[in-house]
Amino acid sequence: MTLQVKTSATASGQALDAPMFDPAAFRLTAEQAEIIARARELGQSVFAGRAASYDRDAIFPTENYKDLHRAGLLGIAIPKAHGGFGADYQTYALAAAEIGRYCGATALTWNMHVCSTLWSGPLADDLDMDEATRADHERRRAIHYKRIIEDGAIYSQPFSEGGAAAAGGVAFGTEAKPVKGGWLVNGKKIFASLAGHADYYGVLCTEVAEGEKASRRNTLYLAVPATTAGVSVVGDWDPLGMRGTVSRTLLFKDVFVGEDAALMPRGVYFQAAQRWPHMFLTLSPTYMGLAQAAFDFTVRYLRGEVPGMPPVKRRMYPTKQIAVAQMQIKLEQIKSIWFQAVTEARANPTKEQVLRAYAAQYSAMEGANELAALAIRTCGGQSMLKSLPLERIYRDSRCGSLMLPWTAELCLDRIGREALYEPGETDD
Repeated sequence: MTLQVKTSATASGQALDAPMFDPAAFRLTAEQAEIIARARELGQSVFAGRAASYDRDAIFPTENYKDLHRAGLLGIAIPKAHGGFGADYQTYALAAAEIGRYCGATALTWNMHVCSTLWSGPLADDLDMDEATRADHERRRAIHYKRIIEDGAIYSQPFSEGGAAAAGGVAFGTEAKPVKGGWLVNGKKIFASLAGHADYYGVLCTEVAEGEKASRRNTLYLAVPATTAGVSVVGDWDPLGMRGTVSRTLLFKDVFVGEDAALMPRGVYFQAAQRWPHMFLTLSPTYMGLAQAAFDFTVRYLRGEVPGMPPVKRRMYPTKQIAVAQMQIKLEQIKSIWFQAVTEARANPTKEQVLRAYAAQYSAMEGANELAALAIRTCGGQSMLKSLPLERIYRDSRCGSLMLPWTAELCLDRIGREALYEPGETDD
C-alpha cells in the first residue's frame, strides 16, 4: 500500500506538531516515519477536536474509526500481502503514542483492535508451529484481515474477568467447549472496551473438554461476532477517565463460534505469553502520548498559544520555567526507556529486556499522570476547566496504572522478584 502524507501541515493548514520521536534522531526508516506521520496528522487535525465530546458523554469514537479505516490505519499491523501496512511492533507503538497524544480513548481502543492483527500477524510468525498448523493459521487470519481491510470491521480484545486470569495467574474463567464445527463459549468479561461497538470480540477463553481441568495451556483466542445469539452487553459506563472506551460488561451464554473464528491456533497464545512478553506492553503507547500531551499543553499555555484563550504569556516567571524544566526531564526519561523497550520487543527476550519492559510500563503509566499533575499545578486554576484538554488528560492518565495484565503494582512485584531470583530459585 502506498503511503502519502503531509509532513508540515494538517488539512486545515494548521502547523503539524513535531513528532514525539524524531525519525532521524531515533533512526526510523522513511516508511516508518510516513505511517507515524499519518497517525499524528489524523490525531491532531481530526481526533483532538472530537475528544472532549466523547469524554463528556462517555460515547464510543465511532467517527474516528471510520477515519482510521479510510486512512488504512485499521490495518496498520496487517501484512502487506493481505493489504495492510505491514508495520512491526515498534512502528505500531510509535503511531499509537501519536494518537494517544490527541485522544486517549481512541488510542486505547485502537490498541485492542490492532492487537488482534499484531498477535495473529508478526507476533505469531515468530512462534513455533508445524507446517500444517501454520498453513491453517494463514488461511484463517486472511479471513479476519479481509474483513478489516475491505469492510472496516472493528475487533476488540476483552481480557479482564475480575480474577487472577488476566494477570496470567490462572486459567481464564470464560470457557470454550469443543462441539462439532467449533465451540460453545460461556463466560463474562468486565471492563470490555468497545463493548457494543466492536464487530468482533477477540475473546481469550479456556478450551475445556468434558472431565478435564482448566489449564492456561489451553487458552484459545476466538473472534466472536458481536451479533451472535447469546452475546449481550450489560451495565452502565460512567468512569473517572477513558470514558470513550465504553468498557462495559460482556456476557456469553452458549455462544457458538465456528473453527475459523480462531485468531491463533491451539497452544499458540500460551506459547506467546511465555516467549513474547512484550505483547502485554501495548497499552503503554496511549499513556506515552498522554505524557507528551501534558507537556505540550503546558508549553502552549505558558506561551499564550492555547486556541480559544487570550494570548497571555506566563513564561517569564522563574517558577514556571523551573516546572517546565522538571517536566522536560521527566518526559525525556520516560521516552528513553519506553522507546528502548518497544524497540527490543521480540520472541525470547533476555531477562534484562523483560525487566526493562516492566520498568517502561511502570514509567509510562505512572509518569503520564505525574506529568499531568505537575502541568495542572504549573498552569493554575484555568487549566482545570473542561473547556481545555488538561483536566481530561489528567483523568485519562490516572487510569493507566490500573490496567491488566501489567498494572503498576504487578510491575513492581515482578521487577523486584525477578531481579533477585533466577527461574526455579527458592530460599529453602
